[in-house]
Amino acid sequence: MSSYNVKRFRNLFEENFIYINNFMRNVERYPDYTALIDGESGEVWTYTQLNETVNRLANAFLSKGVSAGDVVMYQLLNRPEFAFIYLACQKIGAVNCPINFRLASGETALILEDSQPKIFLYDEAFADESEKALEISRHKPEFSFKIKSPDFSKLYDDSAPKEPNTTFTPNAFEEVTRLYTSGTTGLPKGVPLNNINEILTAHDVIMHLGLSDKDRLLNLSPWFHRGGIYIGGPNPGLYVGASLVAMKGFLPKEALNIIQKYSVSVVIGVPVMFTLLIEEQEKKKIDLSSLKAVVSMGAPLEKKLCTKMQEVFTPNVYNGYGTSETFWNTALKPEDLPEMAGSAGKSCIFDSIRVVKVYEDKLAEPTDTVANNNEEVGEVIIQTFKTSMDYFKKPEEVKRKFYKGWFYTGDLAVWDSKRYISIRGRKDDMINVGGENIYPTQIEEAINECDLVTDCAVVGVYDEKRGNSIAAYVVGQDENISLDELKNFIKKHPMIPAYKRPRYYRIIEELPMTATGKKQHYKLREQAKEDLKKGLLLR
Repeated sequence: MSSYNVKRFRNLFEENFIYINNFMRNVERYPDYTALIDGESGEVWTYTQLNETVNRLANAFLSKGVSAGDVVMYQLLNRPEFAFIYLACQKIGAVNCPINFRLASGETALILEDSQPKIFLYDEAFADESEKALEISRHKPEFSFKIKSPDFSKLYDDSAPKEPNTTFTPNAFEEVTRLYTSGTTGLPKGVPLNNINEILTAHDVIMHLGLSDKDRLLNLSPWFHRGGIYIGGPNPGLYVGASLVAMKGFLPKEALNIIQKYSVSVVIGVPVMFTLLIEEQEKKKIDLSSLKAVVSMGAPLEKKLCTKMQEVFTPNVYNGYGTSETFWNTALKPEDLPEMAGSAGKSCIFDSIRVVKVYEDKLAEPTDTVANNNEEVGEVIIQTFKTSMDYFKKPEEVKRKFYKGWFYTGDLAVWDSKRYISIRGRKDDMINVGGENIYPTQIEEAINECDLVTDCAVVGVYDEKRGNSIAAYVVGQDENISLDELKNFIKKHPMIPAYKRPRYYRIIEELPMTATGKKQHYKLREQAKEDLKKGLLLR
């Protein structure tokens, strides 16, 4: 029996542990602080101005018939309007649902049918695809609007800047945001996030990076995914009282200029972005002295790139690993790098991480872990309060991925005695050659050490004569990459025994990637089947 009034605190918590409340505290605390900057036009919003714009938009949504629980879907670049929508939905209890702007029209149509938004807002930059999706979708939103920066205000010009008048009562457990997974294994799934998830995610980033109201954040990756909106995007920045710079699309030269012009203190991106930034910086020598932290995510950070990032940007380099469902859950901090580069790091503040055994017919018990010897491979499982423990309308997927309070990622890894996790690939990506399990990541890391190579991906392909074989898709530093030199490099590599060497190669211009910089091996597996038939895989 409790020694205090639990109900009173529970009611306080449920009604007030709300993300938007802290944004409003910042409006009161920092009314004249810069909240948001449009990196393209230079337009600036203080916290007071941002709140007024958000109120106008929220009132416009109400006038369009949006009510608590309705979905507002938006398919946008990193533009100020993204932040307006993210906050406006929370003011009236609508579910904000940002989706990938790189989707084909058919994929967007499936998501429209899945979430059935009342409003659909889309970017002028890819309006043709979005409008085609609206045509073919069986669900027709009641209102849709193409967003152009000068024209967007027409949506809310006639609305009042006062707080929206609504009977909606916020609740800590109510869905605030619905994201869609990045699709490394197939069609995206809807991931509901509540206020508790929103707030603990913000706190996680603020604590790990030491953010404050003095910081200025620039996330180079798209905001619509978990690592975009929640690392250096609207979620942590507007929660802590910092300022955000919105940059529509990644261009290395422009990104460096923005860092210098606006004294950006924290930059977030994926490894390939930092490679391109380094190349540009070595030509231009921009003043980057304002940087206090650089965060790489979406893929393992290899030691060679990490060392270069520390030299060019700041010694304070971070790398995170996680999922759309659970946010980031392990981290490498500056004190870990570059020594531990290539690993995913140790568990984050709110998280427990284990590597458990893999069975064909069942999920391992959370206590059925593999040895901490950096050799035995198992599946990464995560326990965190940054997930709602659910998918939207996918009960079978919930059974397959959530068990006894743990999320089963499908990622294969090893861990050492200090509990540093090193990802070896996905269960679906594992290649069995001659009875031996081979993990693409190890081979990819070795190939990427070659100076001829920009990036690569390794997949299995079935050869009728030889059974499963390894195929490497390679992006060269230039179009004249020598396959013989590359094969000789791999042959001499101390970490790649003969049975792990690729049998087939294909030189390509770019790898299929998710918006978070994760390689889509499943697409290359399908391509490899066709390439083998057509004789496009080289030996």
